[in-house]
Amino acid sequence: MSAHESMEHAEHAEHASGSNKKIALLIAVLALFLAISETLGKGAQTESISKNVEGANLWAFFQAKSIRRTVVVTAAEQGKLTLANTTDDALKATVQKQIDDWTKTAQRYRSEPETGEGTEQLAEKAKHAEHERDEATAKYHHFELASAAFQIGIVLASATIITGMFALAYVAGVLTLGGILMTALGLWWPHLLHLH
Repeated sequence: MSAHESMEHAEHAEHASGSNKKIALLIAVLALFLAISETLGKGAQTESISKNVEGANLWAFFQAKSIRRTVVVTAAEQGKLTLANTTDDALKATVQKQIDDWTKTAQRYRSEPETGEGTEQLAEKAKHAEHERDEATAKYHHFELASAAFQIGIVLASATIITGMFALAYVAGVLTLGGILMTALGLWWPHLLHLH
């Protein structure tokens, strides 16, 4: 091997070594972004499940209050029928007091701002929990897509080292940008794209 060939071989090896270091750095950056998107995705998934359970519980409580209210309203209506057919003044007074109590109870079941447990307040809370669930689910979908982009980018960047095909590294770089974009959308604009 001549000195010139040895020099070319050394330059080629040095160039390949420098390129491999850049690819390794790209892989490390991709792995960092993957860890971030996976962590954000897991948090969004947990939030979505939690808010789904919260919303279901609130709607169940709403249904229970609605049933109680219906029973009390029905009892009050029955009391009114009894009142209409009664001539005994003492019985009329007792029935009227009971009707008034049932009417107040029915109103309290409908709206109870002090405790937040009237059907109106429960419905509002349940809708809010559903909105938060939908928000977290939208974020989760974006973070999942970002994670997929980072994972594919890592595979392509790794393949670049093995094959020497630098086009794969460029595709990995584009996937990195795509993953960063999806992460940003998940964080700040989860409803910009509809991914359901």
